Amino acid sequence: MDTDHDWLAEQFDGLRPRLRTIAYRMLGSVSDSDDAVQEAWLRLSRADSAAVENLAAWLTTVVARVCLDMLRARNARREEYIGSWLPEPIVLIDDAASPEDEVLIADSVGLALLVVLETLTPSERLSFVLHDMFGVPFDEIAAILDRSPDAARQLASRGRRRVQGAPLNAEASLDEQRELVDAFLAASRNGDFEGLIAVLDPDVVFRVDTGIDDLRARGPVSGAAAVAERVLARGRPLAGLARPALVNGGAGLVVGQPGRPFAVVGFTVANGRIAAIDLITDREKLSRLQS
Repeated sequence: MDTDHDWLAEQFDGLRPRLRTIAYRMLGSVSDSDDAVQEAWLRLSRADSAAVENLAAWLTTVVARVCLDMLRARNARREEYIGSWLPEPIVLIDDAASPEDEVLIADSVGLALLVVLETLTPSERLSFVLHDMFGVPFDEIAAILDRSPDAARQLASRGRRRVQGAPLNAEASLDEQRELVDAFLAASRNGDFEGLIAVLDPDVVFRVDTGIDDLRARGPVSGAAAVAERVLARGRPLAGLARPALVNGGAGLVVGQPGRPFAVVGFTVANGRIAAIDLITDREKLSRLQS
């Protein structure tokens, strides 16, 4: 019995990185993703594993169903949010990453994509993520959703159309992103309004996630002039504490003293300008940062 359990645990550990990546793209939260993967292990340990013909497919189905339930419950609570809800970021500072996060970092998607995925219904998100990102057949997705394969295909198609219309850093190299973020940071530190305008897309969006219970939260700000004014009014005093970092695989910033970060900033670049700025100060979402 112990030998069977050890073999099952070894197989599960081999699949864990993929399951964790699926869950993160479904949920946009590392901590929730870990909970979903742990729940999959608990269900596997209680199941008749001898009857499982394809362990990878079985676990993918379980994780997807757990994530679907979590998304539905979270969407029901979302009305309590005052400002913008942003994903829990995956941050790399000074090339230091925990072994658990290395796979997520290597295969990460930008905050902008996760923000777009938040606009989908849970069923659309599941269909799009599983099929378009991980190649799960529609008949398997249909079984998870209790829908027909054609319905699952339509759900994924709706998600795909939404994603295709969003700027997602696809055309900007990391060096190009860093150059723009460096220019943005320099202009912020110097109080240079025109310098900010030069690097911001005319339709740039600035989102802030302060947490669910923070009454200081505000809605998104749009337009280069409005965003530049907001950055200079509130962000200039903090710009000196900002350090370059990789945020979900793209150029970003961590703000705060080493060991005591209080903000993470993600940037989305499109057409040579900064198209979106996502500022996360939610303490819970930043609790995993160590530097």
